[in-house]
Amino acid sequence: MAEHPHAALVRRGYEAFSSGDFDTLRQVLAADAAHHAPGNHPLAGDFKGQDSVIDYYQRLGQETNVTFQVELRNLFVDGRGHVVSVHYATAERQGKKLEENGGIIFRIVGDKVTDLDQCTEDIDKVNEFWS
Repeated sequence: MAEHPHAALVRRGYEAFSSGDFDTLRQVLAADAAHHAPGNHPLAGDFKGQDSVIDYYQRLGQETNVTFQVELRNLFVDGRGHVVSVHYATAERQGKKLEENGGIIFRIVGDKVTDLDQCTEDIDKVNEFWS
């Protein structure tokens, strides 16, 4: 059975993120896309617009000396423009290690991701890591 087009789009985005392929990410994201990162730390917040979202992704790499990695574990689609991803994230920063499960709720319009709501397994652990 073929993968649903929305799942394929999100998978393509994960692959581009993991390889640092920001040109492909620009093809996946709508011009007005928004990524909402949870928490109470310097990298938390709402990143609105393709440039802001890409800058946020680049900063994840910069802040961790490119150790920030995500392994996509699963994708779930509803066929109405929503995809839920489950991933495992790892990173090292300032002598701290992050290893945690997380996910993103994607909204898709046409063939572009318009909204990404990031969710985390342990928000206190994430706040401590990025603070």
